[in-house]
Amino acid sequence: MTFCLGMRQRDGLVGIADTRIISGHETITAKKISIFQQGNNAMFLMTSGLRSARDKALVYFEEVLAEREEPFDRLYKAVNSLAEQIRKVAREDKKHLAEAGLSFNIHSLVGGQMSADQEPKLFLLYPPGNWVEIGRGTPYQIVGASGYGKPVLDRTLHHEDPLNFALTVGMLAFDSTRISASDVDFPVDVVLYLRDTFRIVEHRFEKEELEEISTWWMERLRLSIQELPSEWIERAMSKLSTAENNISPRDFCPRGD
Repeated sequence: MTFCLGMRQRDGLVGIADTRIISGHETITAKKISIFQQGNNAMFLMTSGLRSARDKALVYFEEVLAEREEPFDRLYKAVNSLAEQIRKVAREDKKHLAEAGLSFNIHSLVGGQMSADQEPKLFLLYPPGNWVEIGRGTPYQIVGASGYGKPVLDRTLHHEDPLNFALTVGMLAFDSTRISASDVDFPVDVVLYLRDTFRIVEHRFEKEELEEISTWWMERLRLSIQELPSEWIERAMSKLSTAENNISPRDFCPRGD
């Protein structure tokens, strides 16, 4: 499993990906974000799924980019090209992978802004090569372990939120996933893109750097639960007292005594 999160905000894009790779009984650290920049073109992609298929498709895609005389002017065109390479790998390897009991399950998140794009874009690319664009209504997408961090994002993230807020929420979503999924862990890579700059920056966080934040968040959650209005729960808990008053000592004796 993996955790790759892309967020499309009014001011730009945020990408977050863990680095844990599990192969059989081995666990290694490997980067899951690739960045491509040239002139007024900036793009990053993140993937989940079978690592060998991902690496092969990425090599094919890098070759396509290197052979082009002009870079793509729209991000969706780059996504279409990546889809072609994924389909090519599927034609070459899918049958053999199935015979070995492995699934061809590459999911990709592609974000960025090309010279003809009016604003930053974010796409989710499925294994068959079809894609959807991430819109403003739900301005994020997770590939990999998606369930654990989703509630944090659904409750807090909006398209108009600034990048620093999105990064904070995204790291809390990662932390929630890391706590619950044994195959997601530090180090965690972050990419940031500010609208119309055509320059992606990246940063890696180690566990020690964010351990204090993780502990603070956990303690704050417990405190918030304790501070919730309690009238609703008291109506249920009060029935315990009523039930206790209606229980006789005989109810606690083993049957037959």
